[in-house]
Amino acid sequence: LQLVESGGGSVQHGGSLRLSCVASGSTLVDYVMGWFRQAPGQERAGVSCISRSSDSVVYIGSVEGRFTISRDNAQRTMYLQMNSLKPEDTGLYYCAAVNSSRICSVDEREYFYWGQGTQVTVSS
Repeated sequence: LQLVESGGGSVQHGGSLRLSCVASGSTLVDYVMGWFRQAPGQERAGVSCISRSSDSVVYIGSVEGRFTISRDNAQRTMYLQMNSLKPEDTGLYYCAAVNSSRICSVDEREYFYWGQGTQVTVSS
């Protein structure tokens, strides 16, 4: 499974971006997926995750109500709609996947496949 993120960019505080993660090499129906980010000078951390059939999603507290994760298995794509962006949302955003039947987790140790990342920069 190969993952490629896109949609990052530079926006002002309060702006919006929509990230996409396109998969190739396999269908997505068997994979739990997640979004992670690495802020400058910090370790990579989980942001959100989504179960195989989209019936379960998880958000970290700081993005709850502002970010929306979704997926389209037929299009082999996962999305992260990010609204009301803040400077502290700045970072390199990664998508990840793991072949699992469990509920999703924002623990990066649970994931096996990773994209190369897309940069999000939010200015104040």
